[in-house]
Amino acid sequence: MIRRRINKEKDYDEQVLDIARVTRVVAGGKRMSFRATVAVGKKAEHNIGLGVAKGKDVAQAIEKATNKAKKNVTAIVLRGDTIPFEVKAKYKAARIILKPARSGRGIVAGGAVRLVLSLAHITNVSAKILGPSTNPINNARATILALSKFKKFSQDNKSETKPKQNADSSNKTKS
Repeated sequence: MIRRRINKEKDYDEQVLDIARVTRVVAGGKRMSFRATVAVGKKAEHNIGLGVAKGKDVAQAIEKATNKAKKNVTAIVLRGDTIPFEVKAKYKAARIILKPARSGRGIVAGGAVRLVLSLAHITNVSAKILGPSTNPINNARATILALSKFKKFSQDNKSETKPKQNADSSNKTKS
């Protein structure tokens, strides 16, 4: 009997951010493997995920990192085609700032930040890497951390903006 796996997650866009050869010293010498960093995004829902994994060869590392990224997907809150407000984020040594941009401006960012923002399908945003870190993994994680702050903000606003009825105004009679 042959079992076929149906891949329901084909609508993710994938982008390899970094591939590195890493070595481990063992008794017989050095054992080499590859580390891959992959970001995935879903256009319809403005989702973004990041995965880092190691494998014996590059293809295996990319596949494992893609699966991890699909498991760590974060939803993003947008206002139109840009972010709701300016936000700063720090992850280890990486510090970034994201600013909303007017329509038609595009993505103004560099390195891993640009790739993460494009996979999240944010069309108008301005970003700057402030920290000394040039590490694409930490810069991508700082970007995702900044984008997840909008999710917390929208949840806080929903809980605080419940309409309150004033008891004095409902008891007044019209004269």
